[in-house]
Amino acid sequence: VQLQASGGGLVQAGGSLRLSCEASLRAFSSYAMGWFRQAPGKEREFVAAIDKNGVRTDYQDSVKGRFTVSRDNAKKMVNLQMNNLTPEDTAVYYCATDTSYPAVVAGIPGHWGQGTLVTVSS
Repeated sequence: VQLQASGGGLVQAGGSLRLSCEASLRAFSSYAMGWFRQAPGKEREFVAAIDKNGVRTDYQDSVKGRFTVSRDNAKKMVNLQMNNLTPEDTAVYYCATDTSYPAVVAGIPGHWGQGTLVTVSS
């Protein structure tokens, strides 16, 4: 399983970024997907998750109303639209996957991708 995240970069506070993660999964539509982040000096934390059908989503409280997770099963991709970014959103963002949606939400997915750095300047 390979997960390739992209879309990170430098943005000013209040700006937007869209992260994407392409998965090399034969049965992508059988997997829940998640986004996590790790800020400098902090532990990795859950950001958002989407179930295999794209019906159910969950978010960390601090990003609710600002971030939107979506997926395109035909393209085997999951996206994270991030709006109204703040310096507190600065982190390396990782996508992850598991056949179990609860495992993704709990932060214990079976597969992790490499991260993409998001830096929000004030």
